[in-house]
Amino acid sequence: MKKIGLLSDTHGHLDPKLFKYFSACDEIWHAGDFGTLEVSDRLQAFKPLIGVYGNIDGQEIRAIHPLDQEFTCEKVKVWMTHIGGYPGRYDPRVREKLPQAPPDLFICGHSHILKVMKDQKLGTLVMNPGAAGIYGFHQIKTALRFTIDGERIKDLEVIELGRRGAL
Repeated sequence: MKKIGLLSDTHGHLDPKLFKYFSACDEIWHAGDFGTLEVSDRLQAFKPLIGVYGNIDGQEIRAIHPLDQEFTCEKVKVWMTHIGGYPGRYDPRVREKLPQAPPDLFICGHSHILKVMKDQKLGTLVMNPGAAGIYGFHQIKTALRFTIDGERIKDLEVIELGRRGAL
C-alpha cells in the first residue's frame, strides 16, 4: 500500500502547507510545470519524487524529469504527462497513444483545473490535481492525496491550499 501526494503547476511556488498534507505520503508525484529546479529539489529532499516536465520548464528540469512517466505502483499501471486533457478532449499526442495500452491511471496537469473522472471507454481513471502554484487563472490552489492498495485506488482527497494569490 502506498499513499501518494499529487500536485502540478507549482510554477516556482511551493505552499508550505503541502509539506504538512504530504507528510504521511510515501511518494510525491508532480505532473509538470515545476517552474524552478528548487521546487523539484525541495520535494525530492522531502519524499521520493516522480515527476514530468511541463511546457514552462527549462532545460534544468527537463534534464531530470522526462516528458512522460510510465510505471507501475503496486498493481496499478500509471501514465503521467503534463499536457494530457481528459476523456473527449485529450491532447492529440495522448489521444493517439492512450488507446494502444490504456493505463489504469492517467495523470496530467497543465489546465489548472482540478478534475478526476473515469474514461468509461478505456476503463482509465483520469486525474488532474489542478494548480498548486500562485500563477495562472485558477482561484484556489489544489492538490490531491490518495492511496494505491494493490490494484485499488482509494481514499482520494482534494486538498485546498487557499486562494491563488495567498502565500
